[in-house]
Amino acid sequence: MDNTFDLIIIGAGPSGIAAAVTGSSLGLKILVVDEQPEPGGQIYRSMERSRPENIDILGKDYFAGKPLIEVFRASDVTYMPNTTVLNIASDFEVDLLTGGVVERVRGQRMLLCIGAVERPVPIKNWTLLGVMGAAAADILFKSANMVPTEPVVLAGSGPLMLLAACHLIDNGVEIAAMVETASIKDYIKAAPFLPKALFNLSYLFKGLQMRLKIKRAGVPLYIGCRDLEVVGDNQAEGLRFRYLGKQKDIAANTVLLHEGVVPNLRLSQSLNCEHQWYAPQRYFKPELDTWGQTSVAGVSIAGDSAGIGGGPIATAKGHLAALDCAQKLGKISEEVRDQLALEHRKNLNKELSIRPFLDHVFPPNPQLANPADDEILICRCEEITAGQVRMAIAQGARHPAQIKGKTRAGMGPCQGRMCAATISEMIADCCAIDIQEVGSLKIRTPLKPLSIEQYANMALSEKS
Repeated sequence: MDNTFDLIIIGAGPSGIAAAVTGSSLGLKILVVDEQPEPGGQIYRSMERSRPENIDILGKDYFAGKPLIEVFRASDVTYMPNTTVLNIASDFEVDLLTGGVVERVRGQRMLLCIGAVERPVPIKNWTLLGVMGAAAADILFKSANMVPTEPVVLAGSGPLMLLAACHLIDNGVEIAAMVETASIKDYIKAAPFLPKALFNLSYLFKGLQMRLKIKRAGVPLYIGCRDLEVVGDNQAEGLRFRYLGKQKDIAANTVLLHEGVVPNLRLSQSLNCEHQWYAPQRYFKPELDTWGQTSVAGVSIAGDSAGIGGGPIATAKGHLAALDCAQKLGKISEEVRDQLALEHRKNLNKELSIRPFLDHVFPPNPQLANPADDEILICRCEEITAGQVRMAIAQGARHPAQIKGKTRAGMGPCQGRMCAATISEMIADCCAIDIQEVGSLKIRTPLKPLSIEQYANMALSEKS
């Protein structure tokens, strides 16, 4: 394989494959790298292997990705599935782990399309057997046709929780309750954004349909809930929460937690791209221009890793980013780029119209910013509790790296994926300082674990 490319795209979700298709059609030599075994990302996960009868469960929105994947497969793009990015050097030399072997490729430009991750929900006993993310449970069905042990209770906030509930209902899984942390006050706060959301009536209608399906299935609904904790010793036995000022317990064998998804920033942070705080959904996102260009020359971002939006938005942003890359690499003029972008911008603006409303209707539980119970695990890898983090803050820690040095939080195999955001929130909340001032943990390479033998055999770049 020729290891030099015009554009290296990391991620083969909707934005990555859309960008690859557009860029390839304009004459770019493209490499697409993806950790998954097949294209589709999380939104269109296992699309090519999904059984036809699953359309009744997963819906037309899921199978809408099939034509895009078929065009991608038919293109002349170089595609490397089952491949992990270990390091990206300043000159866009990329070290990849594929088939147990480390390879190096180089690109003139980089496009990051690594999507989103489900927000960690650190509540009491969230590490027990039988507790998992609602989106993770949905992915399990898409990839392996497996469903969680019933009865199931879903707890948290966000449209993906509704979607997961509907998929469980269609699979005949008993849902003991829907416990929502969003409240009527959040709907009132979102009201000013409703007129703009009406430009995307079909999305609102889908939301109402999901609500109706859940109600018709007889699932008890509790909204505005607080003080959530999983009940059980070695295995989840249910969920305890406060509703209308009173404590309530729901028995269940599986607890699915969800407080929305957040952009995957591992690569953009490792490349030192500028980021900004998005308050409505409480996450950092990269600072981008209208084409997805970051503060680092030659690095663009599209899809949910640029800010949460879902499949259609990711697809449109992927097309736009590829057009801009083609223009900057001299394949097309600015005039041609702008003309080809018109339809994609139209689609993007329509889809974006719903986002402010959704982001305010489904805010993450504010109690997650600084978990009250000192015994709640924050760092699962190193078993560091909220109390230990607060003690480090009381001793003067004002940056996640200082928490890491004092407690080892963030030093485990996940490299802070499960605890870094909570640590930043806790510092900001405990010290009453702006979270942008707090910042995030420094991302270090290799970005994923590898063996000593693999590391020893790497031809490390002097610029890495």
